Amino acid sequence: MAFPPAFLDELVQRNPIEEVVGQYVSLKRSGSNLFGLCPFHGEKTASFSVAPDKGIFYCFGCHKGGNVINFQMEIEGLSYPDAVRALAKRAGLEVPEDQQYQSRYRQQERLWALHKEAARYFHAQLYAPPGANALGYALGRGMSKNTLTKFGIGYAPDSWTGLVDTLRSKGYTEEELRDSGLVTVSRKNGNLFDRFRDRLMFPIIDVRGNVIGFGGRIMTEDKSQAKYLNSPETLIFNKRKNLFALNLAKKSKLGYLILVEGYMDAIALHQYGFDCAVASLGTALTEDGAALLSRYTEQVVLIYDGDAAGQNATQRAIPILEKAGLQVKVLQMRDAKDPDEFLKKFGADRFRLLLEESSNRVEYQLRAIGRKYDLRDDDQKVRYLQECADLIGCLGSTVQREVYSTRVAETAGIGMDAMKLEVDRARKRRQAKEKKKQEKIDLSPARNLQPKSRTIRYDNLHSARAEEMLLGLCFQEPALLDRTAELTPEMFSAPILGKAYAQMLERHSQGLDVSLGGLVDFTPEEMGHLAGILQRQQGPVNEQALLDCVHTIRREYQTHKVESKDDLLALQSAMKERKGIGP
Repeated sequence: MAFPPAFLDELVQRNPIEEVVGQYVSLKRSGSNLFGLCPFHGEKTASFSVAPDKGIFYCFGCHKGGNVINFQMEIEGLSYPDAVRALAKRAGLEVPEDQQYQSRYRQQERLWALHKEAARYFHAQLYAPPGANALGYALGRGMSKNTLTKFGIGYAPDSWTGLVDTLRSKGYTEEELRDSGLVTVSRKNGNLFDRFRDRLMFPIIDVRGNVIGFGGRIMTEDKSQAKYLNSPETLIFNKRKNLFALNLAKKSKLGYLILVEGYMDAIALHQYGFDCAVASLGTALTEDGAALLSRYTEQVVLIYDGDAAGQNATQRAIPILEKAGLQVKVLQMRDAKDPDEFLKKFGADRFRLLLEESSNRVEYQLRAIGRKYDLRDDDQKVRYLQECADLIGCLGSTVQREVYSTRVAETAGIGMDAMKLEVDRARKRRQAKEKKKQEKIDLSPARNLQPKSRTIRYDNLHSARAEEMLLGLCFQEPALLDRTAELTPEMFSAPILGKAYAQMLERHSQGLDVSLGGLVDFTPEEMGHLAGILQRQQGPVNEQALLDCVHTIRREYQTHKVESKDDLLALQSAMKERKGIGP
């Protein structure tokens, strides 16, 4: 949607980027910029920068960047209009009425309210006569009535239109019912039917307390039905960007979060006093889910099922969590297939002891490697040692490498000197591989100039280099735009740069502030790219450099036009020859 430029300028001015970012990131000043650990990816050295004078943030590691609105979008997972609304509320500004935006926000509010009504309906049905079996099933699974209330657990009766009729009676339209994802549409006659029937219902609630979807579990062992059925993705529900029970776990004082596979495991942990448990929503852990976890904790304890599928899922989740900057510990269940079963058999105290014994990810992975090989066989012992050396060689700490090398050497019954030598070799191989990869990048200026985002590509690198420099100079000194009259946005070889240039010209002609904060209708990846260009532009403004850029862009544009015309003439000539027509 389009907000008035003057409003956006005031919004950015009233929300200093260093103050907004400072609510989430610990920043330290270095020169004119502020630096801290990036909140969007895991890192040990601060590559996340904030430039108050330019009003931008940029991470040299993951290349996210933009203005204060983009930061609010990224950190809270908001749409552009919702980020503007949040910042306006922070600054005490009234958001100008916009029909398109108000329509979309009202649609969201209606869907949140609709889902809340659905949750009330399902919860009431649990205690109504049709829900007697479901209530018995829930209590039989060990859930107390307090837990049923706390999580809003309910029952979808075995009815075709129970929920549809209830929501219609509350004033919700056919379109709203379709948009909710809680109904299915008959292909035969277009009638609406309840999506969830005869299932125990688990409301999915986001971190702001809105009911955004549901998970429904069958209460029999019927193999013809899916064990769990989740809401489809809608305007308010994205399963990759939400976690079950995080709305409750984010308040925990335990200092860590427990990540489990299913709703029942998370609920059981909460009931037994471990109020820091969350579960992914019917899919493997995603980078979005890990990033969400990193906003509320620094440490995650992974507790997936002990079967092969669960262990494979654990191995996949570890690097995703570490990439998000989280410390990972792994708890392996003993004498039970999952936390729910363990707690019922042994109680909270035994589980607490199990938590205290949970291993860090290196210990877990070394044990996983050990299970693959028979150390009584010399060939397998060699492969075991080599795989362990590859893992240990990746560790950045000398102490860690020493400790784990000693442990592996003792397990395999070999001397420490031999193990240390194998780890050193593995480490050197890894360093050589990384060095070769970096040299390839460094020795390829054209590749180095290409944007980091795969969604943005430069076709003409000579022109794009000049286009980047010109934008950077004009961002620093907008008056230079008066010296670029020979250029039009169409002359830019990179559409993203031409679009930015067009908006800068328009704002300059209207006497508005020319800054990244004033640019609109760019994706987060595009804003990150533009922020990177602006962040790299250092030193005094050089007017001759600007004129050189103008000359290069015009020359490359004219050359491209001639080449395109020659290509067209050649194609036309070839087509005439094929038809037997003379040149």
